[in-house]
Amino acid sequence: MPDRPRWVLVVDDEPDTCANLADILGELGYRVEVAHSGPQALALAEQRMYDLALLDLRMPGMDGLELYRRLKERAAGTVAILVTAYASGETAQRAREAGAWQVLSKPVDMGVLLALVQQALDAPLVLVVDDDRELCATLWDVLRECGYRVHLAHDVPQAGRVLEAAQIEVVLLDLKLPGGDGTQVLRHIRRQMPQARTILITAYRDELGGQVEAALAEGANTVCYKPLEMEHLLRQLQSLCPASPGSME
Repeated sequence: MPDRPRWVLVVDDEPDTCANLADILGELGYRVEVAHSGPQALALAEQRMYDLALLDLRMPGMDGLELYRRLKERAAGTVAILVTAYASGETAQRAREAGAWQVLSKPVDMGVLLALVQQALDAPLVLVVDDDRELCATLWDVLRECGYRVHLAHDVPQAGRVLEAAQIEVVLLDLKLPGGDGTQVLRHIRRQMPQARTILITAYRDELGGQVEAALAEGANTVCYKPLEMEHLLRQLQSLCPASPGSME
């Protein structure tokens, strides 16, 4: 399957800023859409999953941090770079707490910005499929810190939507899911993205032993049992998909 296009969302209440960034990023081969407010950006995000969002921090009605929180709820793998004329240590701390990757000061150094965009989009993309939202949040934090981009899905249909929209490299897949099971997701992976690797994660070592063996025979690469030993999981992930040299934190 050919590489999918990289989609970037540019959000700024200054139309000229959006137009300039869209032109430059478009010339570099990125697919770019622009919005001039938070609500407009969220309407676009209902239609498409973005790889990266360039967000103005100070906008009327909804600031860039609140917008990113809502974008992250829709697509956790969207990397956010916040741009502001009011950069400070406190701003950077609030951005990190929200999960944003970088904060840049205006006027933006275009060379620095473009290098960060490339670094972010070169990071391998991992999909975590598990209905345990607390575990997903923990894995998001840990894997981002290790240099991965991370999408999250909590059921079979949601996993299918991510697999159709994003170039996933490794899937961490729980075998017990609401409305189905991990085997359905594994079959979707084999159909839609056969080059993706899969790490099964399950707490039911004995109960699902036969299902684990069947999934491994069907193409899953390995299995990690809950409670997860994070160092072991990271070694398995590293063996299947080395992380980007640059941390995502």
